[in-house]
Amino acid sequence: MNFHTRKWVKPEDLNPNNNLFGGRLLQWIDEEAALYAMIQLENKKIATKYMSEINFVSSAKQGDIVELGIQVEKFGSTSVTLSCVARNKMSRRNIITIENITMVNLGDDGKPKPHGKTKVEYVKDRL
Repeated sequence: MNFHTRKWVKPEDLNPNNNLFGGRLLQWIDEEAALYAMIQLENKKIATKYMSEINFVSSAKQGDIVELGIQVEKFGSTSVTLSCVARNKMSRRNIITIENITMVNLGDDGKPKPHGKTKVEYVKDRL
């Protein structure tokens, strides 16, 4: 799994218990998954279709650095399924794991559109 994105937990990211608010972390994950899918499928029009069970393993506090890891699990004809781990950068402890996030490739009409991809591609290989 590749960990590229890092987020700094700030006061506005906290819940009343002074832990990272789960909704904020899910927002970060959804955005990261969308960006990853856009790059892989070479299309800015992507929609989140599905997230499997979300497993909160530990918490994060103000000042912690959270890193997000995304990995492709499979390509469908109009979608890509990803998995995600968010972990504390300093302690390396997992905060959350999600086994399946399905992102759908959309056409100009907003409907699912085949993308023709079957494997992970890196930008450097496309150039």
